[in-house]
Amino acid sequence: MVGNPRTFWLVLLTAAAALGAAAGIGPVLGLAVVAAAAGATALVHAGALIRLALRIHHGRRDFGPCRGAGFLGLGALLTGAGVLATGLPGVEPGPVAAATTLLAAPTYLLGLLLLPGTAPTLAARLRRLLDGAGIGVSLLYCAWVLTLGRTAAGLGPLRLAVAITGAVAVAVAVVTGLRAVRHRPAALGCSGGAALSILGSGGYSLSLLGHERAWIQAPAAVTAGLVLAGLAMIAAPFLITAGARRAGDEPTRPEAYDEDGSLAAYPLLIAPALLAVVVSAFHLLTGGRFDSTAVALGVGALAVLAVRELLASRDIRRYARTLAGREARFRTLVSGSSDVTIVLDADLVARWQSPAAARQFGLADSDVLGRAFTDLLHPDDAAPVTTALRAVRDGRQDGLVQARLRDGFGQWRDTESTVSDRRGEPEVAGLVVHVRDVGDRARLQRTLDEVTWTDDQTGLANRRKFLAAVAANARGSVLALELDRFETVADLHGPTVAAAVLIEAARRLRASIAPDDLPARLGGNAFGVLTDAPLVRAFALATRLATALAEPFHLPGHTVHLAADVGVAGVEGTAAPEETVRRADVARRRARQLSRSSAGGRVECYDRSFEAALVRRTDIEQQLPGVIGRGELDLVFQPVVDLATRQPVGAEALLRWRHPRLGNVPPAEFLPIAEELGGPLPEEIAAWVLHSACRHLSRWHRDGRDLWVSANVSARQLAADGWLRAVATAIDTHDVPAESLVIEVTEAALPDDTVAVEQLAGLRALGVRTALDHFGTGPTALAHLRRLPIDVLKIDQALFNEPAGRRGPATPIVDVVVTLARRLGIDVIACGLETQSHVDVVRAAGCPLGQGYLLSPPDHAEHVEAYLERHRTPML
Repeated sequence: MVGNPRTFWLVLLTAAAALGAAAGIGPVLGLAVVAAAAGATALVHAGALIRLALRIHHGRRDFGPCRGAGFLGLGALLTGAGVLATGLPGVEPGPVAAATTLLAAPTYLLGLLLLPGTAPTLAARLRRLLDGAGIGVSLLYCAWVLTLGRTAAGLGPLRLAVAITGAVAVAVAVVTGLRAVRHRPAALGCSGGAALSILGSGGYSLSLLGHERAWIQAPAAVTAGLVLAGLAMIAAPFLITAGARRAGDEPTRPEAYDEDGSLAAYPLLIAPALLAVVVSAFHLLTGGRFDSTAVALGVGALAVLAVRELLASRDIRRYARTLAGREARFRTLVSGSSDVTIVLDADLVARWQSPAAARQFGLADSDVLGRAFTDLLHPDDAAPVTTALRAVRDGRQDGLVQARLRDGFGQWRDTESTVSDRRGEPEVAGLVVHVRDVGDRARLQRTLDEVTWTDDQTGLANRRKFLAAVAANARGSVLALELDRFETVADLHGPTVAAAVLIEAARRLRASIAPDDLPARLGGNAFGVLTDAPLVRAFALATRLATALAEPFHLPGHTVHLAADVGVAGVEGTAAPEETVRRADVARRRARQLSRSSAGGRVECYDRSFEAALVRRTDIEQQLPGVIGRGELDLVFQPVVDLATRQPVGAEALLRWRHPRLGNVPPAEFLPIAEELGGPLPEEIAAWVLHSACRHLSRWHRDGRDLWVSANVSARQLAADGWLRAVATAIDTHDVPAESLVIEVTEAALPDDTVAVEQLAGLRALGVRTALDHFGTGPTALAHLRRLPIDVLKIDQALFNEPAGRRGPATPIVDVVVTLARRLGIDVIACGLETQSHVDVVRAAGCPLGQGYLLSPPDHAEHVEAYLERHRTPML
């Protein structure tokens, strides 16, 4: 709790009460109480200060920072020990107290001068001593001449030595604290405490020395002086300890022109010296005489002033030489620099310019001085430069501005200027503008931009320039284009033809856009266009570009047919140009996905839903490889029922992909992606479905169930060369009757007639039956069924579903289909039966078989087997 403010006030109040009571308990006991209280407090804090010094020394391994606290602790130790000794029986208290003051005062001063930041050099410490000595001796001289010399005729040399030492030491302590160049709060605490301790010790000594023989019979005034001196000595160690502990705080910044304090304290001596002169004159005018003590004090004050004057003159000459050297160096640097320096006042008016202005820009002082700096600049650059200069003037930032400046010959010069605020420096007192001619650099930069911002093959802007242009636009649209099937051009015709296609595509882009639009090659066969048009007009522009790029590329010896998918995104509402281009590319990729079934050349505008669809498609593309090995594919079965008996006669195998993160992915979503990825994956999935369906069919036949199973196949798989062999292998491997396997193909996915007839005929030759699924939703005509070797026709719900509010028109359509199929020897299955009215319609039309959720939903094999068990039809 040493140095704590609460402890300080508690101890001080307790001491005041105790010392006040000491005046009434007898002189001997009262003196003992004062000595014990003041001495104990000083000794406790002396220990704290010495421990602090040792801790600083062990932490920094250096005697420098710890010396101040160590000597302050030693001063407190001398004070505490001396004051305690005055209260011992048989000891002459006066001489002991005087010796304490004479020893402790210089120790305190040594500790103050060695504190960090109070006096950094030996010369600065000497100046502190001289300043304090001059002030202290001058004030003591005034007090002696006015009062002490008349009432202290019997004053002995010891009291005089204590008075002089105390006055000088207190003055030095005060000056040291006030003139600390760094760590000012710590210096103020330590110097205030040291001055208070010296005052208390000196007052204590003088009180006791005035009554060396009969101090026991001292009057009440002397006792009161002892009490006040004791309070001062009790309070002082608290201040010293608190200040010493703050020596590690953030240092305060000294004045730049007087970091060691050589000049800052000199004016303090003027007031005491003038006061001494006034007191001397008054004393002479009133008939007073000067005794030897007054003469000695006056001579001492004059001597200190003379020495301090010599040091001050030396410091002033040194400072003047420093300023002259700085000015000479400044002029040398400014005159030899290629930069032009201009000093502006707070109103941004030029007040000074360097000689380089005439040499670099041909600007005379009459062309610049007294004019606003912005009057020298190009009108288009004046406003932003004014804003930057005001920002520097208001302290918000240092500025770097680029502007065109008119030189002395009337020409505009590209310049770059750095601006800094130097109004706080008396030598400058303004805003300093360093102007550099960057014309050569600007011309070189423009040349580099033409090279580095242009695609060297097509002559269009490259991606870097395109992004910079998008960043500079606050409105408009971005178009992202990519030539579809371009990769095959280089493979079939070589890189020369591919390069010619890119050049021709760039020419068509330039010819199809407005002059203010910016076309760019973003990389490979990808292009971009930045236009000021809003989305609606940009969509029309994208359509024109897609049409232009879809025209045949007639090249020497070659004709290339390509298409371009285009994505459009608005510039507004995006934080970065990369984001705008990315959105346009997302729309382009969506357009390409939607145009795979057509000839290409689709245009799409960006929509947030595209992001989720694109992410999901990307996830599917990444997760599809290895799907069979991970065991994520599954088959579910939906029974086909005889509508008359409601007995199952067959089942359709339906593929499912159950992914742990993507969930249940329908085959209509992932099978087209698998075919686009290419490779063996589509054939592997088809083979897995075929073998899984045959495996379940074989087990059901072994269990005595007379059923057939159908499996779906895509157009690509049906047209594959090895498809018939794969079907034959599956039949042989699982030992199932060929007629119990049905291969379904969707009407819309049928290959061309020749391939379809050959492949379906090949399946029939194997004994495998074939089915045409979703009949009624594709382009196949009824008469076309005669050419296709089809065994089963699965009609879609669209043929028999009754529109809302209408009844009856579906029955004749179904009747025609069923009648024609029966004449062609084709079995008919009505798919999508969900209500009893559906069943009634198809039964009325003569359709014998049905499939749908009303009869049985698709389910896993074990649940379907339970269904079959409930509707068991034994094999013949």
